[in-house]
Amino acid sequence: MTDVGLHTSELLDTALRVDARARARGPITGREYDVAAYPVHARSAKGSRIRDESGREYLDFLLGYGPIILGHNDDRINNAVIRCLVDGGANCMAPLWPPEQVELCNLLCEVVPNAESAFLLKTGSDATSAAVRLARIHTGREVVLRSGYNGWHDWSAPHPVGIPKSVRSLTQEFSFDDLENLEKLLLDNAGRVAAVMTTPFQESRTTSAHLAAIRDAAHRHGALFILDEMRSGFRLALGGAQEYFGIDADMATFSKAMANGFAISALTGRADVLDGLARTKISSTFFASRPEMAAAITTMRLLRDTSALETIRTRGEQLMDGMRPIFSSRRDVVSVHGYGPMPALVFAPDPAARAAADRFVEACVARGVLVHPNHQWFVSESHTSKDIDHALEVFDAAAAAL
Repeated sequence: MTDVGLHTSELLDTALRVDARARARGPITGREYDVAAYPVHARSAKGSRIRDESGREYLDFLLGYGPIILGHNDDRINNAVIRCLVDGGANCMAPLWPPEQVELCNLLCEVVPNAESAFLLKTGSDATSAAVRLARIHTGREVVLRSGYNGWHDWSAPHPVGIPKSVRSLTQEFSFDDLENLEKLLLDNAGRVAAVMTTPFQESRTTSAHLAAIRDAAHRHGALFILDEMRSGFRLALGGAQEYFGIDADMATFSKAMANGFAISALTGRADVLDGLARTKISSTFFASRPEMAAAITTMRLLRDTSALETIRTRGEQLMDGMRPIFSSRRDVVSVHGYGPMPALVFAPDPAARAAADRFVEACVARGVLVHPNHQWFVSESHTSKDIDHALEVFDAAAAAL
């Protein structure tokens, strides 16, 4: 454990020497790992606040890139996990399974539309990759058409370096908003497409009709339709985008908000498709980790049985409604998009706008509000109306940087 008195510069210097991820990721804003401009390491968090390595507190709208839906370090989730730890639940019990595995799968099938069966994994990339494998088994086809970010595994990694061309040739990306582009790819790969996978929306809003058109195109060509709900799952609605938009997918993938920050993911969908697991090997010793399952069960029950989701929607809409007039005069540079639980401040795709985004974010951070220049933001149940009002005051002041 690091010494509380360790200087941030020492911590960063050590990280850049021994931590490969630190060297590879690069800074959030344009300044080269300037901890005064944007924090690098977090030391603690509670509710809507997070503290950096120097102990400075920020109002957090990143929430771990989306997993924190109830609030950081929530006692209700912690207590459920602690009960598992007292029973020795942190120890590996393979090949035996914890009873929470059945309970969680049953809960997923109850709350997620079209979920006849569920499979528990560890990360989002685990779940999307399992979905692709099962789609190929079910259809006997190999090609996958996808849109959005679907993980880091070879079939979907955003960058081609290190991935054989023969592997990448079996995955083709389509433009989410361009149905003609999707139809052309389906025709160009006639009889070869196993699945069409997409996130339910990017930064901008979408419609039920558009998602239905993507699904119908996939089915018309004999492919499965898979919704990647890593960000939207349990945020837009308890049943995710499928419930919110009234759209059924053959399979859907979840993680992030599923367990309020604990590392777990799930694949849900048609039983006949998921039964393909008997014909392949998708396994990990830690897929059966009990504390994460307890965290997921508790999180999902709280979202189901309390007003948490309504609170999140209300606070998110308050935030977006307040942001629109602040940025209305600079629509050439920036605009407000998305949905209340996960708004997006989208900057124009040019160097000047990117520099403006960095300046804006640094101005927010200097005033104690943590936001990101090129990623969706998120709202949790722990964000209060006063938190939102404070954030809007900061945004208004920081908008001068644009």
